[in-house]
Amino acid sequence: MYKATVIIKTRKDILDPQGKAAEQGAKLLGFSNVSGTRIGKHVEFFVNTNNLEEAKKEVKEYSEKLLSNPIMEDFEFNLEEVDET
Repeated sequence: MYKATVIIKTRKDILDPQGKAAEQGAKLLGFSNVSGTRIGKHVEFFVNTNNLEEAKKEVKEYSEKLLSNPIMEDFEFNLEEVDET
């Protein structure tokens, strides 16, 4: 079994209003050195297979078809083998 961690980020050439709002709030709180704030998603789940290639394929397809918007977002993922006990 594998634990998948998927990080989904808005593409750099697309405006990120959440990131912009957070950055403006940071400046109001006195964080003057903060810039380039981007807000993304962090998703974790388990893949019930012992085959690494099968797990990679499933995570990639799941991320492309459901977790991310391929027009606006990019994603990266990591797989960690976990003990099933």
